Amino acid sequence: MNEVAGPAKSKVVAIVLAFFLGSLGIHNFYLGYTKKGVIQLILGVVSCGLISAIWALVDIIMIATGSINADANGVPLA
Repeated sequence: MNEVAGPAKSKVVAIVLAFFLGSLGIHNFYLGYTKKGVIQLILGVVSCGLISAIWALVDIIMIATGSINADANGVPLA
């Protein structure tokens, strides 16, 4: 049996974090994608947030449409 561990993360919280703090990659840390979050954080600092803000906008669309539908542990977003 393939069970997933941990509580479900909220899709709405992930979208709100991506909207307000997306250029720092905070939504990726929330979803458990630490490596992706660190890369986005560094990219945001280096590019003054421009490139990582575009990345965050894409992530918002992907979360809202269900392309990103689980956290890093495989737990579906609620």
